[in-house]
Amino acid sequence: MKLHRLELEGFGPFRQRQVVDFDVFDDHGIFLISGRTGAGKSSILDGVSFALYGMVPRYEGAGRRLRSDFSAPTDPTEVLLEFSANDERYRIVRSPEYERPKARGEGTTTEKARVEVSVKDGGVWRALTTSAKEAGTLISEEIVGLTGSQFLQVILLAQNRFAEFLLAGNDERQALLRNLFGTRTYGAYQVTLDTRRRESQRQLDRQGNEVEFLLADAERLIDEHRLGGDASVETAIDSGRAANTKDRLAAVERAIQRARYAVEQTDFARDAANEAYRGAEAAHNERKHVRAQQEKRAVVREALAALEARRGSIDGERLRLQRAVEAEGLRAPLESVASSRQVLERLRRAEMEAASRWRAVPGHTDLDDDQFSALIETITGQLAIWQAAASTEDEMLARSAELAMLDESLASDERALAAVAERLAEVAARIPAIEAALPPLEADAARRESAEERVASLRLRASAAQDAERLRASAREADAQELTAAREHSDAVAAVTSLLRRRLEGAAGEIASNLSEGEPCAVCGSLDHPQPAAPLAQRISEDDVAAAQEAAEAAAAGARLASEVARALRTDLADAVARAGSETSEQLAALLAEATDAVRKAEAASSERQMCADELATLRAEAEQSRASSVAASQRIAAAREKRAHLAAQIESSEAAVRSARGEFASINDRIADARQRRDRARDCMAARAEVVVADRALVVATADLDQRIADSGFADATEASALLLRSEVRAEIDERVRSFEAELAGQREALRVLEIELAGAPEMLVDTHETELALARAQADRDRHAELATEAAATARRLNDVYARAEAADAATSAASAEHQLLAGLADAVAGRNAKKMDLETFVLAAELEEIVIAAARRLEEMSGGRYRLRHTDALAARNKASGLGLEIIDAHTAKARSPQSLSGGETFLASLALALGLAEVVTARAGGVKLDTLFIDEGFGSLDSETLELAMATLDELHQGGRTVGIISHVAAMKERITSHLNVEASASGPSIIRQTALSG
Repeated sequence: MKLHRLELEGFGPFRQRQVVDFDVFDDHGIFLISGRTGAGKSSILDGVSFALYGMVPRYEGAGRRLRSDFSAPTDPTEVLLEFSANDERYRIVRSPEYERPKARGEGTTTEKARVEVSVKDGGVWRALTTSAKEAGTLISEEIVGLTGSQFLQVILLAQNRFAEFLLAGNDERQALLRNLFGTRTYGAYQVTLDTRRRESQRQLDRQGNEVEFLLADAERLIDEHRLGGDASVETAIDSGRAANTKDRLAAVERAIQRARYAVEQTDFARDAANEAYRGAEAAHNERKHVRAQQEKRAVVREALAALEARRGSIDGERLRLQRAVEAEGLRAPLESVASSRQVLERLRRAEMEAASRWRAVPGHTDLDDDQFSALIETITGQLAIWQAAASTEDEMLARSAELAMLDESLASDERALAAVAERLAEVAARIPAIEAALPPLEADAARRESAEERVASLRLRASAAQDAERLRASAREADAQELTAAREHSDAVAAVTSLLRRRLEGAAGEIASNLSEGEPCAVCGSLDHPQPAAPLAQRISEDDVAAAQEAAEAAAAGARLASEVARALRTDLADAVARAGSETSEQLAALLAEATDAVRKAEAASSERQMCADELATLRAEAEQSRASSVAASQRIAAAREKRAHLAAQIESSEAAVRSARGEFASINDRIADARQRRDRARDCMAARAEVVVADRALVVATADLDQRIADSGFADATEASALLLRSEVRAEIDERVRSFEAELAGQREALRVLEIELAGAPEMLVDTHETELALARAQADRDRHAELATEAAATARRLNDVYARAEAADAATSAASAEHQLLAGLADAVAGRNAKKMDLETFVLAAELEEIVIAAARRLEEMSGGRYRLRHTDALAARNKASGLGLEIIDAHTAKARSPQSLSGGETFLASLALALGLAEVVTARAGGVKLDTLFIDEGFGSLDSETLELAMATLDELHQGGRTVGIISHVAAMKERITSHLNVEASASGPSIIRQTALSG
């Protein structure tokens, strides 16, 4: 893979589009990316990573601060990268998500993240995809062949991550290698196998417990039901509980045969007991039947005697029923006379009430029927005349009411017309004054938008100025902390080096202290020890060195953190200063107050202008409406006056006829109501008299008919006949009692006859059933006891047989599961690393990969260190029983001993890290299908090298160039600037945004 062109716009510190042409560095091979701290050197690498993978290495994949803070709301943010891979030229254009102004209206909207991957086809760019997901797959799997994590390790050797791989512990190195070589599957194998082993053990334990439970249950049944046989067999069962399962199963099987024999014996005894019970039951039932019939005969005799005692009262009820039937023929005439008498009395009361109402009429006189008829006829004729006059009266009253309403409406319209004329004059006087005030207000309001924009700009600058003042103090403090942390790190590294040197110096003394006369030297083998070295006063142990190395690691981490904090604060400070401009906070505050006052004045003018405009429109509309209202009111007044004259004439013509018809009454309707009342009460009197005459005649006829019927009957008079009458339900009850008595008497006599025949020959005294009842109870108890014994024996046999079958099946399953578990447990232990090396399967695979990386890196480190240092992979068991297999150590040619990478100085650590990174790049690209890497970036680290070592490192980089690679280096080292003539210089402009200047000089 080779990079050709990078374009950055609105990205990081770059506002305007910046272009980097990597092709101009091909001849020289190595180029330097330089610039002041915070200018944006590392942002170039961020742009490459973001274009390819949508991530930035410094922020662990997060996209924060990708859009330039210097960009205006309408400025775009975009990264373009052109590169070659697989003999094809590709282009990626990618933008992050950010806020931009809405195309219509106010406010902002979110500009979605976008990406476009294209390939050059015949000189024309052809789009491959615009999907972020498809682009990620296309880049990682087809075009580049590296994931984002692999790319950062083999192409972008990012700042603060350079030495991570070299100095990492076993677990951290395993996590990194896992991401690069995709070995998470092996870890999943371990988890799966451990889970299966635990589940297999639990299943095996459950099966063994089940067999033990079933056998214990069977042996308990054998003991409870004494199925163990003779003493020797029972002893075998008891001893078998501590012996093997097979013997215990055999003992249970023999007990099953004895249980089956017991079932046969109890079934025979139960059948015999059942037969004896049936005989006793038949004898007892026969004796009970005879006694029951004797008791029933005594009851029937008592009932028959009671019925004979009731015969007299039944005969009396029979006679009463007969006389009631004879009187029933006179019921209708008796009821007719009574009904006629009640009607006559009611009508006479009604006649009296009608007469009383007539006498209440003013000026009444007592009249006969003819006089009442003449009066009614006269009143009816008068009503016809008065009703016609009443219609005229109603019309006159309605016209009078309408006339009153018309007068009120006319007065209201005249008042409204006067008010409209008055308001119209006021409006006409107000409109010219408002029209004159509008132009100056419009001019003042027009300055509002520019004043608001100035206020917004000044607020941003004032806020930035305050941020700058706050950040200056924080930056000074962070710079001091960075310097202190760097000194502490340097001191800690020096302490480690001093301890290692002192330990090497004291090694001879330790060896000499163990020499004895006549014993060979452990170093040279000589038996003579002429000048043994003296041991040091204070012995330096391995733990002392390890503690110092841990302190150095902690100091390094603190230094990195302090550097990151200081760099971030410096970047933020430069950003705030650029946004604030040249004015101070006090000057900006004064300008802001002046601009805010201008905005308030413009807002007041705008508000007043709007109020005047609204009032002018309202007055003009009101004037037009008033003129229309005046015309409408004048028209209504004229029409109302004409209608009033017509109504007054109609009322005057109707008044004479109405006064004649009213007479002495308040209105004609009152006179009509009075006449109708007198006519209705006269009619009621005549009708009541006629109804009384008719009712009296009906009573005479009914009384004569009743007297004739009583004379023809056997009753003395109507009173006697009425007393003997009974209601139909009473007659039915008496008849039912008589019939029931006769039927019950006949039935008891028949029942006594049948019982006497059945008990012929039986004694009169009741027979005794106690003896047969006792015999039956004994037979039943014997039957139940044998049935219970038979049921218990059968249940025991079935349960014992079932438990035996389940125990036998469970034992067979347990044997098979045990063999499978042993195999699974051994495999799980091997994969999980439960061995002497504490090395699991994934670590074993990664160790092979690491060994290849170290072989590739060892040669480069040996060259860059002048032959002194060589990397070596070690799988030695780690201290404190930690996981092992991925260890690294440095072979020092000066001492021929292995050293920890943490014991290297800063420059030595850089060389080892660079060698390891290059070796890692070779192996990873080989694993990725032979990916060719023509471009490499290294961010910082050369400042820790002395001049001689720097030359060796540069020679290695020259070797990479000879192999066809282009190497980009980010560094502040002056010697690098002098040696490398091709530069990418990143400069922060006076206004804030950075620019890129590119030079590629020969030499």
